[in-house]
Amino acid sequence: QLFVAGAAADAGLDLERKAFCLRKRADHQPGVYFASLSSRTIVYKGMLAAPQVERFFPDLADDRYHSALALVHSRFSTNTFPSWARAHPYRYVAHNGEINTVQGNRNWMRAREAMLESSLIPESASGKGLDRLFPIVHPRGSDSGSFDECLELLHLGGRSLPHALLMMIPEPWENHQEMDPSRRAFYQFHSAVMEPWDGPALIAFTDGSVIGAVLDRNGLRPGRYWVTSDGMVIGASEVGVLDIEPERVVRRGRLRPGRIFLADTAAGRIVEDEEVKAELAAEHPYQEWLHAGLIHLDELPSRSRIVPTAEDLLAQQRTFGYTEEELRVILSPMAATGAEPIGSMGTDTPVATLSDRPRLVYDYFTQLFAQVTNPPLDAIREELVTSLARSFGPEQNLLEPTPAAVRQIVIPFPVIGEEDLAKLVHVNFDGNLRGFAAHTIDGLFDPRDGGEGLQKRLKEICAEAHNAIEDGARLLVLSDRGAAGNLIPIPSLLLTGAVHHHLVREKTRTRVGLIVETGDARECHHIALLSGYGAAAICPYLAIETVRDLAGRGELGDVTPQEAEANLVKALGKGVLKIMSKMGVSTIASYTGAQIFEAIGLGDEVIESCFTGTSSRLGGVGFDVLATEAARRAAVAA
Repeated sequence: QLFVAGAAADAGLDLERKAFCLRKRADHQPGVYFASLSSRTIVYKGMLAAPQVERFFPDLADDRYHSALALVHSRFSTNTFPSWARAHPYRYVAHNGEINTVQGNRNWMRAREAMLESSLIPESASGKGLDRLFPIVHPRGSDSGSFDECLELLHLGGRSLPHALLMMIPEPWENHQEMDPSRRAFYQFHSAVMEPWDGPALIAFTDGSVIGAVLDRNGLRPGRYWVTSDGMVIGASEVGVLDIEPERVVRRGRLRPGRIFLADTAAGRIVEDEEVKAELAAEHPYQEWLHAGLIHLDELPSRSRIVPTAEDLLAQQRTFGYTEEELRVILSPMAATGAEPIGSMGTDTPVATLSDRPRLVYDYFTQLFAQVTNPPLDAIREELVTSLARSFGPEQNLLEPTPAAVRQIVIPFPVIGEEDLAKLVHVNFDGNLRGFAAHTIDGLFDPRDGGEGLQKRLKEICAEAHNAIEDGARLLVLSDRGAAGNLIPIPSLLLTGAVHHHLVREKTRTRVGLIVETGDARECHHIALLSGYGAAAICPYLAIETVRDLAGRGELGDVTPQEAEANLVKALGKGVLKIMSKMGVSTIASYTGAQIFEAIGLGDEVIESCFTGTSSRLGGVGFDVLATEAARRAAVAA
């Protein structure tokens, strides 16, 4: 046992923050883990069956030991090896479920560290600030552990526990037209501050004074509660955990999707969901901040843009590996109907790494499935809980809510047309929106230098992105247009992943929004991958030009070129929503950067550079093969 005390007789949250700093620094040492170090709670852990706990911890059976609350979690470890750091409960939560977007949440938290500041969390004796506690979220922890670490920072950084939880697991507000405007503004403000931690989740929480639970927006985990006549409150994931006489029960119910259940032991009462959220919504003038800060894409003035073009459309299609089958089976139905084509046959196409043909980098990836029971969403019938709209742009200090935090651009779809792209590229054309200055990076390379040349060019592009941010750019546009002479396009997924992860490592990623102008993306899987590796907005310009050409030649019946483009954008967006729904992810904001994919046939050098954290169990091809495949596609158009 180790006991610590504040040097200045600290107590309450002040002492808790000092203990947090001590424990966080100790946890960074190999083999060190404090199961409990708090002035408000004591955590008991053990690899024990429930009946063994009382005998293993004698104080729990001592009549002198009293507590107004207890939070208990018992489980069989199904997908992790038992360890102190991975066992429930954590500092503040116990979790039933799975955070499917956790890889992206960890990356975003790492990127935010450079901007974190708080006067509440004390400096060290030598004057060091929050940076001595980094990483805040351990990159190899469990999903529940990572959630708890983020929650702890938000809480000790100045927010109440319910406030922090509703930032991380917001109720579905995007399509809820009847929601109170002030509550809706609360959620919309925080959606610009950080992305949701998405997935099926029942989170039970306590700080030693309040205790409660919150359910994910889909309600994919059970939660029930009982209140007795003598003031006992019992919450559990199932009925019958305790034998309670029915005549003692004065209230019972189940936790509903997006709702919070809160018992305040200091006040001696249950705080209702409506009251909790009304108080939080009234803390700041969120509606005023949103009105002054957010800019909607359709509010931006139309812009014309001069872009380099190839000699003809066919040459571009050959450069990016388009096939007649893709035009007929994939693009034409989307452009004609506004929906992804449906087929009943399987695929006998060889995996990309074994194929004799030059394959797109997208073909080396497949979407992961949830590790535990995770029913897919019905995105059509449950459209209230899903959303493809999001805001993007520079973020501010996560621990300080200010009007500047919502100085962002709102887009209704992750896929945008060429007119909308022109608006974003020239967003500061008049000089009155310097906070959104855009910088375009050419994603081209010389294939004669092979894999080394591709790697070198990616490093040059990453350096250009860094310099652009330092010079004030807040929107980065990665473009593969303009292939001519000896220069050919870098595969856009490779380009996006390289820049995204470089900026995450530099901790500058949250200072910019990432836009991709791509000629090789034309399927829903392609758009999902680009979003999953960090792109906030994607303009598949060649797919758009292709369907406009098909419509102009009468291949799509009565569909006009403008309708064909709109239908394609709609179909790609709906397809991404379907892909997200299979994993139980509800919003594009939480899917962006979540990299819920596995690579099949990509080597370690490619993974480490462009897709950090992605599993590639088989190893595989390197930059040399990817450069050769890009060159073979481009050679067809020569």
